[in-house]
Amino acid sequence: MPAASIRPSHPVPRSLSELCAHFGLDAPEGVDQVEVTGVSISSMDVESGDLYVGLPGARVHGASYAAKAEEAGAVAVLTDAAGAELAGELGIPVLVTEEPRLALGDVSAWIYRTDPDQPKLFGVTGTNGKTSVVYILDGLLLQLGVVTGLTTTVERRIGEERIEASLTTPEASELHALLARMREVGVHAASIEVSAQAVTRHRVDGIEFDVVGFINLSHDHLDDYVDFEEYFGEKLKLFTPERARRGVVSLDSEWGARVVEDSRIPVTTISSKPGTDADWNLVVTGAEGGSTSFTLTSPDDRVLHSSIPMPGWFSAANAGLAIAMLVESGYDLGEIAEVLERDGGIDAFVPGRLELVSGDKGPRLYVDYGHTPDAFEQTLGALREMTTGRLFMVFGADGDRDRTKRPEMARVAAAGSDVVIITDYNPRTEDPDEIRRVLVESVKASHPERELHEIADASLGLRKAVSLAGPEDTILVAGPGHESYTEVAGSKIQYSARDEARAALREAGW
Repeated sequence: MPAASIRPSHPVPRSLSELCAHFGLDAPEGVDQVEVTGVSISSMDVESGDLYVGLPGARVHGASYAAKAEEAGAVAVLTDAAGAELAGELGIPVLVTEEPRLALGDVSAWIYRTDPDQPKLFGVTGTNGKTSVVYILDGLLLQLGVVTGLTTTVERRIGEERIEASLTTPEASELHALLARMREVGVHAASIEVSAQAVTRHRVDGIEFDVVGFINLSHDHLDDYVDFEEYFGEKLKLFTPERARRGVVSLDSEWGARVVEDSRIPVTTISSKPGTDADWNLVVTGAEGGSTSFTLTSPDDRVLHSSIPMPGWFSAANAGLAIAMLVESGYDLGEIAEVLERDGGIDAFVPGRLELVSGDKGPRLYVDYGHTPDAFEQTLGALREMTTGRLFMVFGADGDRDRTKRPEMARVAAAGSDVVIITDYNPRTEDPDEIRRVLVESVKASHPERELHEIADASLGLRKAVSLAGPEDTILVAGPGHESYTEVAGSKIQYSARDEARAALREAGW
């Protein structure tokens, strides 16, 4: 079910003529009696009463589907001048604006009435860890007794209502529909994963975050951005008065200091690195059974002792960032400490992020969504600390994405593991043999001594790892994470690394 299907159950109509007046649009004939109850940018998602927004696309202009949108129940179209020509003769009003994508967020906010009435909003950005911080925020809020909502790469969730996600951050029309639905069911706080692309493509326009958090910046998405500076600049746009009231910035990556320096909103800082001059300081105090304990010291020298049921110092750092964001938004640190002591730590689960899918016997097998060199390095480092035997790394590189990171991904995988198994992972329209060739060559060039297996079929590659591993070993399957499909030659094929891993372990007698 698409994310656009989560909408308010009882939308309050808005006058199309008032919309034209509010946004300074020329009102074509016939707008006076028209009322709008929703917004859609896909003719397949249109519901009766929608304003269909025809966006210019890389291949096809959305206005080309205006007639289909009308057939589905759209009562008006908003597009640019070129789109108005493509839409042809329609029986519904066509509104024209210079940049419909730029207008989409504010128009959606106005129609869904989310601009003056939003829940408390937390936005999380960074190359790695966004999903984890959002789920930790949500878990903490639930422990505090708050009715919550969230949107991540994995899912959209409003209370008990959940759907699978298609984008890291929903399109603006979908996001405002979600917020309107959240208002209906009494959601008090919502956590939103915000990618750089979401900022670039105006997906978070029309909302104001109470607190935004910055985790890190590392090699990724350089297929979308010219260089790190441009990539960084898009994330920095969250730290402006137009986007957020306050920010929390991790200084664990060098880019954190840049955020602090260039931020246009008040920010507080946090670090897990010894000797760093930060407002909040986190120290990892132990790791046992996949759980990480930590101590967090606030700017006023209050100390919180707790744990997160996930391995790795970065998991504790993510937890610290989430706690600091809650405090910055007005939650009391003492109350947070009390519920964490009551519950024995943070109660949070992150689907497909260092998710343990094995049982009590046999090798420990984790499935993770990480697909950057930095994510590989941090995850392998955390698993190395808890592995007494060999560490296996099963991975591939997704096609039609940043190709420049692939050699470094392979080098880091070989450096951090004992056995490397390279498989296909979402080749999309690229030649999977060529993707694997680059990875294999990088492993051989950087670590010729490393045991290496190239197995195209991801299921067979995973089973190879299980067949070689013993009870003291650890297997990391990196890339697929929570995903339920793989994309090959433009077609999506059902595939779940989590399900395949469990099946492989059962077949091996574990």
